[in-house]
Amino acid sequence: MSQPPVEDPGELSVREIYEMFLDARQLDYTAETLRDYETRLRQFVEWAEDREDIECIGDVTGWHLEQFKLFRQGQDLAPTTIKGQMTALKVWLEYAAGIEAVDEMLPYKVNIPVLSQTDETDDTLLEAEDAQALIQHYRESRVEYASVNHVVLELAWFTGARLGALRSLDVSDYQPDDQLVWFRHHPDTTPLKKKMDGERPVGLPAETCQVLDVWIEQVRQERRDGGGRRPLLVGRQGRPASSTIQNWVYQATLPCVAGPCPHGKSPRTCEWTERNTASQCPSSRSPHQVRTGSITWQLNSGLSYEAVGERVNSDPDTLRRYYDKASDVEKLEERRRAFVDQLEFSDSDDS
Repeated sequence: MSQPPVEDPGELSVREIYEMFLDARQLDYTAETLRDYETRLRQFVEWAEDREDIECIGDVTGWHLEQFKLFRQGQDLAPTTIKGQMTALKVWLEYAAGIEAVDEMLPYKVNIPVLSQTDETDDTLLEAEDAQALIQHYRESRVEYASVNHVVLELAWFTGARLGALRSLDVSDYQPDDQLVWFRHHPDTTPLKKKMDGERPVGLPAETCQVLDVWIEQVRQERRDGGGRRPLLVGRQGRPASSTIQNWVYQATLPCVAGPCPHGKSPRTCEWTERNTASQCPSSRSPHQVRTGSITWQLNSGLSYEAVGERVNSDPDTLRRYYDKASDVEKLEERRRAFVDQLEFSDSDDS
């Protein structure tokens, strides 16, 4: 949206600077990242509009920033939520300072919480043994083999890809002869989080390729999206929304799919077995939790951080901090495999 010329940008309202920021960053951020900023910053905008001492962006002070932080902390939010909002607030104020709407030192007055690794990461994931049981069930099922739930779980687990990357796949991105899928960046329709840097081929096991072959040749309904592309994962209207794929993953990971219900419910009467309510099951898993489990499993299987990072499009240091959920015993075994031979006594030690 265009803004009328003003003599002093500091006289613009908080909401006007908020809207200018979102407009200015459309070329820099993916649609998903832009939505994250929109959601996080909206909380501050609405808070500021309720205050009598803030009439324009130039009225905002470091004291206000700290009061907003304390206000959000009082709402019993997760530490990571508070950190995310305050980080977004600093980025926004850096933009405001760049256009001389606020003092250049104001962004540095944003107090971003310093979290421990425990606070900063979520330990919930799809355990490798649970993933194996679920995938084995689908592969042996006469009814559910190559169903959409089966296909999305195979792809999510064996690629470790983000939800947006799974949604971006087209039929042509699957190369059966090479046993891989290509993740490609389509900025206007299905962007990857890291844009062109997110483009990569990812190898698949032979059995996963067999599932995809059956899916494409026998099960998948022929649909095209608005751009004429043939999405690999399809819904009734073509390329499914992210929320639809998320629901498929939740339903695919219901524990009662491959074994008894750990919550004492009957699958026939349980209200959590429907697609739109599967996320309410305490033991079903989200796409991100499947990704976390996959990354941990790949690392525990002996792949290096660099190799896994290339597959899942993540920096090795990020994997170490946020995604590697190996237990202490698993980490001990990993170190043992790498160094146990070096700890053996050599013949020369006896002399």
